[in-house]
Amino acid sequence: MPSQLRVYVPDHPLIKHWLAIARDVNTPGVLFKTAMSELGRWLTYEATRYWFPTLDTTLQTPLATCQGTLINPEVPIAIIPILRAGLSLLDGAQTLLPLASIYHLGLARNEETLDNHCYLNKLPEKFAANTQIIILEPMLATGGSIMKAMDEIARRGADISLIRIISVVAAPPALQQLNTHYASLNIYTAIIDEGLNEKGYIVPGLGDAGDRAFGT
Repeated sequence: MPSQLRVYVPDHPLIKHWLAIARDVNTPGVLFKTAMSELGRWLTYEATRYWFPTLDTTLQTPLATCQGTLINPEVPIAIIPILRAGLSLLDGAQTLLPLASIYHLGLARNEETLDNHCYLNKLPEKFAANTQIIILEPMLATGGSIMKAMDEIARRGADISLIRIISVVAAPPALQQLNTHYASLNIYTAIIDEGLNEKGYIVPGLGDAGDRAFGT
């Protein structure tokens, strides 16, 4: 049976709360950045719930020996924020994964054609075997930027089944493209919205995440 894209919308009140704050047009920039950071934190928490390889160990407490479980430190973890909006999720994700390697990937969209071009690529030539990868891309809209990012990452030997995409708002066009080309992906998003407007923005969405986070 062919694999199918798995999209998770965690039913967590903190995710719903910070999504509502981020959506509100009256939310000031500084609070919007806080909301995005918190969404990065809680969505990463949900995405890694059953993800880490672990090691069983025996340890000594102040009173006795007992069994314990540790995250395997030999398995590499990478976080890839898609610039620039992905940076708004990075602080939250990085608080949970402080030892992860950070690889920046800068993509810009032509507002007339909706095509994307890469202006910064700090990905490694080849990912180490078994690298677990989190991609931070707040808006999955037309699918142009995430598909370009996935193509670059796949070309460098990443195991697609070990990738988690963290998104705040997703729309059907992007999800359909990912399902066609990268069906073994796992996506964690705060919400799936109904569609896009004529400019390729998600409706109701939350506007331009990069502009609102950085005020430019």
